[in-house]
Amino acid sequence: MTAQSTRGTRADLLARARGLDARDPLAGYRGLFVGASDPRVPAYLDGNSLGRPLQASVERVRELMVHDWGGRLIRGWDEGWLQLPERLGDELGLVALGAGAGQCIVADSTTVLLYKLARAALAARPGRRRVVVDRNNFPTDRYVLEGIAAECGLELDWLEVPYDGGAEPESVREVAGPDTALVVLSHVAYRSGHLADMQAVTDVVHAAGALVLWDLCHSVGVVPVELDAWGVDFAVGCSYKYLNGGPGAPAWAYVRTGHQQLTQPIQGWIGSRDPFGMEQGYRPADGIRRFASGTPPIIGMSAMQDMVELIARAGIHAIRDKSVALTSYALEAVDGLLAGTGAVVASPREAARRGGHVTIDHPGARMATARLWEQGVIPDYRNPDGIRLGLSPLSTSFEEVFRGVAAIAAELTRDAEGS
Repeated sequence: MTAQSTRGTRADLLARARGLDARDPLAGYRGLFVGASDPRVPAYLDGNSLGRPLQASVERVRELMVHDWGGRLIRGWDEGWLQLPERLGDELGLVALGAGAGQCIVADSTTVLLYKLARAALAARPGRRRVVVDRNNFPTDRYVLEGIAAECGLELDWLEVPYDGGAEPESVREVAGPDTALVVLSHVAYRSGHLADMQAVTDVVHAAGALVLWDLCHSVGVVPVELDAWGVDFAVGCSYKYLNGGPGAPAWAYVRTGHQQLTQPIQGWIGSRDPFGMEQGYRPADGIRRFASGTPPIIGMSAMQDMVELIARAGIHAIRDKSVALTSYALEAVDGLLAGTGAVVASPREAARRGGHVTIDHPGARMATARLWEQGVIPDYRNPDGIRLGLSPLSTSFEEVFRGVAAIAAELTRDAEGS
């Protein structure tokens, strides 16, 4: 590619980005996020690891600390704090998960909830000794299942998936069998961005007589799902990515109504029938609250409330439309600007098979990412050699994507010329 054609490509891509921004019906939401126009960060492309805070959340957390905690003190528990995990869970289920009331709760971390729901599911399939898990699943999911298998004397069946793909109905059908108790999969693969056909895979798992537990960390708030309509048994997800709850914000769990009689293994006082009765002996609460354990993390829940409200206002399907447009444009920019650098797209190119992020593989990815961070261009790095572009639709502009990919191209070109 000549210097002139490269300039032409850059100019065309920049003009296209600005045109897309001008026509973007969700562009007005970007100004609601703290730092979205900060010139020190010309491109933040890591919203699928840690979403930007909303200005409204800054005010909400301050009000909580000064008025509710500082003023009402312990009375806050009787004035709404104890009900917040279920109330917020219902709101999240309504606006983003296709879940009816009484099936979602905000609590714990993703790791703890994975453990609790997996153990509850396994107890519901006595006599079955095998668990299916994706070989490329996020480490937490794999580690939790390895621990449970050792603890309970079970066998893991590893689902092998392509590096730029994820779980497919056919591959799950080949692995799930009459001795399978549980299948644990991610809806959007954390590295490749592959978007699984949740309904079809769930049907395959149920046909084998097993239960399914979906990890929605990389899809909640950016990809519409219908947990009730698709017959999903269990789901978990974090709230600090597209739900913008902040670092370490609590996770959430979905348990279908028909499974809420199951017993989860971490029997804490909040999950008991009468927490303040201080009874001798544990009696689980009815409904979704039996899957809670310890005291609710109120401050951690506070920030995500505004994002849930914003998702309701914007509409999850409109958010998905922009997400598809952002990732499609990112691929266009990668093809135009990274040609000849040795970079390889490691994500599905078909929009219907792709979540909210795109991964580019390159041998120099680790060092390039470190240099980009120094410039305020912030993608993510994922082993062994991936640069991941996490595009949060309500806070990311198309021109921001252009700036980020152009900076990546400059760094990878620098590496090629240096070698």
